[in-house]
Amino acid sequence: MAASVGERVAAGTGRAGRAAVTRKRRRPVKPSLREERRLLRSGHTLLAAMDEVGRGALAGPVTVGVVVVDVTTKSAPAGVRDSKLLTPAARNALAPRLRRWAPAHAVGHAEPHEIDTVGIIAALRLAGWRALAQLPVRPDCVLLDGNHDWLTYRSPRGEVDPDAPTLFDLPDLPEPPAVPSTVVTRIKADMRCAAVAAASVLAKVERDGIMVARAAEHPWYGWELNKGYAAPDHVEGLRAKGPCVLHRTSWSLPGVGGLADLANLGGEELPLGLTGLDVVDLTEAEDDLDDEEFEDDLEDEDPDVDDD
Repeated sequence: MAASVGERVAAGTGRAGRAAVTRKRRRPVKPSLREERRLLRSGHTLLAAMDEVGRGALAGPVTVGVVVVDVTTKSAPAGVRDSKLLTPAARNALAPRLRRWAPAHAVGHAEPHEIDTVGIIAALRLAGWRALAQLPVRPDCVLLDGNHDWLTYRSPRGEVDPDAPTLFDLPDLPEPPAVPSTVVTRIKADMRCAAVAAASVLAKVERDGIMVARAAEHPWYGWELNKGYAAPDHVEGLRAKGPCVLHRTSWSLPGVGGLADLANLGGEELPLGLTGLDVVDLTEAEDDLDDEEFEDDLEDEDPDVDDD
């Protein structure tokens, strides 16, 4: 007799069943250049796809990657994913291929003291401007992940405190680049759009390298592993040594009287709805794809196959 729905559900609740269900649910849709090509065919010549990393970290810069594509750009290298869905080894293996593939690319940063001065959104904009300023070409359209255009500067409205610091109060602000007049936002673009995912990978690899290098100068926080996010070892270092010059001291830092002490929460529910396995990165979980899956993608996908 055929098993009932309840029996089939129960059969899948064992360890193997849960793993299979989790794996199926987590398997991401492979990003393509469909959206980028649609925008290019609408009249744009050069499209800059941008994404940010480090926005939720407690220390280190916020970083923006940019990848430029045009109508002649072939499909992205096999295995490209949003950086959150790739292990560090997979990202490091993919980054050189992305740099060779993209007609132009760059990465920009805004440092903790800048974040403390003007706030995270303005600092994010500054990092984006710095990335655009490095490009050897001038894009006429930008594609951003999310639903908010954080790249375009808008004058503060009348209700905003006129004495509050703005981006232009930073002493080392470069001449702002000519931000394209067309800025398109797309929710989950880092998951669906290959050029945005590529920008995410390049930004993540460069920012991770910065945090590993800075860990040698500030060895108490475990940055070589947690990259500045609120992992328990980072919180323990904050409790023991307090914040350093590379922390975002305007933030409510855990371990020094700020957020709930993540190191003592164990497996209980953490701030922002995270679990103990997620605190390495408050906004980025890195375990959805493993290296074996990444290698399978390299074998299975043809980077020159058109996405249309």
